[in-house]
Amino acid sequence: MKIKDIFDKKKLTLSFEVFPPKQQSGLEALPEKIKTLSALKPDFISVTCGAGGSTKDQTLEVSKMISDCGTASLTHLTCVNSTKEKIVQAMQELKAAGIQNILALRGDIPQGMTEEDATKDGYKHADELTAVLKCEGFCVGGACYPEGHPESANRIEDIELLKRKVDAGADFLTTQMFFDNDMLYSFLYRLEAAGIHLPVLAGIMPITAVTQIPKMIKLSNAFIPRKLLAICDRFGDSPEALRQAGIAYATDQIIDLISNGIRGVHIYTMNKPEIAQAIMENVNDIIGACNK
Repeated sequence: MKIKDIFDKKKLTLSFEVFPPKQQSGLEALPEKIKTLSALKPDFISVTCGAGGSTKDQTLEVSKMISDCGTASLTHLTCVNSTKEKIVQAMQELKAAGIQNILALRGDIPQGMTEEDATKDGYKHADELTAVLKCEGFCVGGACYPEGHPESANRIEDIELLKRKVDAGADFLTTQMFFDNDMLYSFLYRLEAAGIHLPVLAGIMPITAVTQIPKMIKLSNAFIPRKLLAICDRFGDSPEALRQAGIAYATDQIIDLISNGIRGVHIYTMNKPEIAQAIMENVNDIIGACNK
């Protein structure tokens, strides 16, 4: 099913994200994890790919695993370090596999390459990829950054670049992770002012290890609230305590978002279905009540 059709039918969506492990042992363990996630009845599960499409083949394989479980999949597709011919081939493979939903991304520039070198034979930006995917009949999502993309000069430029994706035909937007809901609410007001009215999925990352934080800040440009920092300081040397506190913090975020009318919640599971299970135990009835 196309995700845009799910939005037409439901007031609130819930989705998960997984990534293809680089090690074969991790890939072999993934089908069981996906079965566990699918049993939680998400509206869809998205699958990432590595920088420069480094796990492209595994991304398609994992997307098939999700479809085999009867769950809609959202496959990430990057255009960086690729050619237009390779993009055409990728679209053909995705269609042949029955994939209907794509998250169109520029992708991270591989280490040792300039942006010019990484995009010279293909598409430079995600809006160009979005337009091509729409012409091929895919339902297309776009990524967005509530606190601004790390490469954007300012938030005004960031919204202008995002609007190019919307104008190219994006059907919905998925946010990078954030840890302060007020940052998202401010971002949504800016979208409205810019004439962007697409459904926005709020990306939630449960922090269950202190080592996650530096990487999360680099990826999402996210502000870490004092409350979350205090949790990490207090429980950083106790993995089980931090896991419980991180799940509680993510749960509080989700309940607040739902109470304020967000259209979708997208949980970055980090391939840990037990984290998704714990969160769903806390919010399952809340989500069900919203869709009555």
